[in-house]
Amino acid sequence: MSLLVLAAAAAIAVLPDQPPPTPPVPAPSGIVRAELTVSTGDGLVLPATLHVPAGARPGLPGMVLVHGSGPARREHLRAEAEAFARAGIATLTYDKRAVGYSFTQRSYSRLADDAIAAAAVLRARAEVDPAKVGIWGLSEGGWVAPLAASRDPKTAFLVVVGANGLAPLRQQTWADASELEYAGVRGSLVDAGSRTLYRLIAGAGVFPEAHYDPGPPLRELTLPVLGIWGALDRATPPVESVTAYQEFLDQAGNRHYTLRTFDGAEHALRASTTGYERGVEFAPGYVDLVGSWVGDVAAGRTPPSSVTGTGEQPRPTVEVPPLGWYESVWVQAGALAVMLSGFAGLGVTAAWRRVRGRSGSAAPWSARVLAVAGFVAVPGCVLYLGSVLASRGGAFDPGPMIAGRPLPWLALQALAVVATGAAAALGVRMWRRGGYHNASLLAAGAVFVPWAVYWGLLAP
Repeated sequence: MSLLVLAAAAAIAVLPDQPPPTPPVPAPSGIVRAELTVSTGDGLVLPATLHVPAGARPGLPGMVLVHGSGPARREHLRAEAEAFARAGIATLTYDKRAVGYSFTQRSYSRLADDAIAAAAVLRARAEVDPAKVGIWGLSEGGWVAPLAASRDPKTAFLVVVGANGLAPLRQQTWADASELEYAGVRGSLVDAGSRTLYRLIAGAGVFPEAHYDPGPPLRELTLPVLGIWGALDRATPPVESVTAYQEFLDQAGNRHYTLRTFDGAEHALRASTTGYERGVEFAPGYVDLVGSWVGDVAAGRTPPSSVTGTGEQPRPTVEVPPLGWYESVWVQAGALAVMLSGFAGLGVTAAWRRVRGRSGSAAPWSARVLAVAGFVAVPGCVLYLGSVLASRGGAFDPGPMIAGRPLPWLALQALAVVATGAAAALGVRMWRRGGYHNASLLAAGAVFVPWAVYWGLLAP
């Protein structure tokens, strides 16, 4: 199954080296902007931007903004930074590290240290009260920010948006399965294109931090916590994440958390009607809530714990265990080698005999059908699942479907059924007549059947 891993790697963009500094952008009216830098513990210098409301007196509450997944410059959070600055909060955004962050290498611990370093820069500013600096995290930042807050006792508060109370692999498989179902897909492709595929990717080391546990740092937090979710969040399971956050914070003995779900909002709290399209404006009330909540915390008016709103989560998440030895990357790669060599071997042997001018009886129909059907079905499945992975993020178009099955997937399933029947017929023929002329082909067929079951080609 190494071909599928390569397809997965191709579908996940390779992140670049540390990006060059972003040119300064003029500050909008009502906001004062200053260009700064954040020095990390491993020697990187990350460009940063401070946003402060114009005319504000010193002693403002401050908030460091932590990015979501993928490569990101501080400009990606510019809208949030400006909105929060207008609400009376000094905000610091910084370019996310690219060194040590890629689709094969990622450390939430290192990202948390970067956020702590950024908070130290913000505390040193004259505009900010150093005792009132907190951390805000979006999406992947919802794993990073709590970890940073649990490590840095100077953190005054924590705000998370679209955060996960679950492991990244469990969240990602849920998101991809939900996207397939939203596109109208039903049946075995949903599981094959999400849970089965991502388990292999994680087993190949192409999904760092796949099994990260968000619970331990949250169980240590007794500082004020504001958790915000969009009811239409399609990247984070909003119902289960709120439940997990409430459980973890209760276990910490935290009595000052506010968990709020906004109707008509997607993952990043932009207005949305489906959760997959993102409006320009923030959901009504979101920025006001952050501003007023941070203001209350900074003034010492820590609100009592509350949970408000309900998200829409049509399907539950499912535990995603690591690969067993029998489904490991090496076993899958070996199965691919046996199948492709066995299916191709019949044609190679026939061509060689023609080159040598040798005659002989033609291969039985079952062998020919098995070789053709299997040789098309195996790489076809790999390539199709690779295309499903590459189109993740709300862009998957299944094309024409029958009973929720895209036509290419139905064709692959039909080939799998034909190959299975031909393998059975070839096995019976060889058992009755003896001989080992098609032994490698039959071996390929014997491997193909459980492989096709595993990848959903022989499932409804």
